[in-house]
Amino acid sequence: MPQALRRSGRWPSVTAVVLALLAACLLDLPFPIAGPLPPWRASFAWIALIPLIVAILRPAASGAAHFLRRSALTGYVCGIAWYALNSYWIERTMHLYGNVPVPGAIGILLLYALILGLYFALFGFLLALVRSVTRSIVPALGLAPFAWAAVELAASRVTCVPWDQFGYSQVDNLLLTRLAPFTGVYGISFVLVAVNAVLAAGFLVKPVRLRLALAAAGIAAAALLQAGTWMPVAPAKTEATAVLLQPDFSVDEDHDWPGTEWDQNIGRFLAQSSNTLTPYYTGMPSPAKTLHAAPAAPAPPISLIAWPEAPSPFEETDPRFLTAMHQLAANTHAGIIVGLPAADWATDSRGRQYVQYFNSATIFNTSGDRIGRYDKIHLVPWGEYIPFKDLFFFAHKLTRQAGNFTHGNHRSVYSLNGHRYGVFICYESIFADEVRHFADNGAEVFVNISDDGWYGDTSAPWQHLNMARMRAIENHRWLVRDTNTGVTSVIDPEGRLLTSAPRGIFTSLAVQYGFRNDVTFYTRHGDLFGYTCVIITLGVVLLLGKRRIRFQP
Repeated sequence: MPQALRRSGRWPSVTAVVLALLAACLLDLPFPIAGPLPPWRASFAWIALIPLIVAILRPAASGAAHFLRRSALTGYVCGIAWYALNSYWIERTMHLYGNVPVPGAIGILLLYALILGLYFALFGFLLALVRSVTRSIVPALGLAPFAWAAVELAASRVTCVPWDQFGYSQVDNLLLTRLAPFTGVYGISFVLVAVNAVLAAGFLVKPVRLRLALAAAGIAAAALLQAGTWMPVAPAKTEATAVLLQPDFSVDEDHDWPGTEWDQNIGRFLAQSSNTLTPYYTGMPSPAKTLHAAPAAPAPPISLIAWPEAPSPFEETDPRFLTAMHQLAANTHAGIIVGLPAADWATDSRGRQYVQYFNSATIFNTSGDRIGRYDKIHLVPWGEYIPFKDLFFFAHKLTRQAGNFTHGNHRSVYSLNGHRYGVFICYESIFADEVRHFADNGAEVFVNISDDGWYGDTSAPWQHLNMARMRAIENHRWLVRDTNTGVTSVIDPEGRLLTSAPRGIFTSLAVQYGFRNDVTFYTRHGDLFGYTCVIITLGVVLLLGKRRIRFQP
């Protein structure tokens, strides 16, 4: 660090950096790290932001020169560290499946953290701005939950990466998730930050009695709200059975099934897709749990069969595949949803025809006839398409698996066996304001087909699962989740994982689920709470902007 900059105080102090890094570590603990999240670890969410808030608002920091700059950089340090910790799996994915050398894969992870860390910098700046203008800690602490929710909404809209927002840490908290059908995940984040702010105030205010009172209030609130993790809820009503195929295809290999391999493998798939006596775990899959061999009670007849998004050889126009679908429907009298790539002819502005490729789910009725196709709308950048192709013309050389898919346009709902199903694919499950449209369009149950094989044995499959669970809670819908390698499961309208299949094996999972047609506030109105936090935060900033900001020497 240059001597001039060190003397001028433009950089955060060592204390501020240490506190920011501590906050990043604490903030990572209430999320899955290498497996399912133990419920007790979610309690770290109530204290995770205290070091960051204290680092920004402590008197030694607010009384120094360049307070706003230093506060933003303190937040930035925390954000970079947290995104690198939380999404460490990006390096592995890019190296193993993107054919990127280790230094390049690490560089991609670092770039990801550097970009998204800017949201933490914005949060730090906003707190410091209020502290600087009002000359008081209390207004800054009061703005903290509004600013955090606003920044999270910005991350989902501007850079479109709402991965592991703070509220997801409480997906198992049946008390706190009562907010989600009204506010979405942002309301849960709001409460977490509010309690963190109260506890942080215990380190910042001067009267000892007030410190003790705030600490007691914060601890009591956190303990009371965290108790929802162990709150019992009555079982939800089930009405139907689905069989979810888990093919366990390796994502970095070709699966063409040449010659007689087609007949052999499709025979295995058809047999497994009608098997309701398959092994399962109660709740999360774990080798430490008992693997049950068969359902505990007779199940209703199969009404749905799902095959996931996977690197399969299926083509929706292949006569052999269509014959297989008719055979499966004839044997089970079930509706069928199959993940596969699809292609359509299109015409450009010059009248020339070309082929468009889609990541799709094809829907077959109980007779085996194709009745529709959902084309994935929210594609994964750099994975399923290259954004700004002319600018990033070299990207295909870096990531051999980068696709050339076209996004779909319609969130259609499909009727099977007298009920309406909303289907979304993989990464789309993290976009709450998009998934809600399926319920708003009449879906009585959600089906999420996904390929989490790209993540390997990292935190990502479990993070992805928890975000999908929040979609069930927000919309009061059963969610049937079929994956290539796991976690294949069924999720009730309270977000509880009822049964799941062992990961990393060829199997299927027979699940019982139900139907709902009620419409939640969140389903109807979306991120109204989040936008309210944005408006309040902007209003405070504009109001303070009318006053002269004076930096203390």
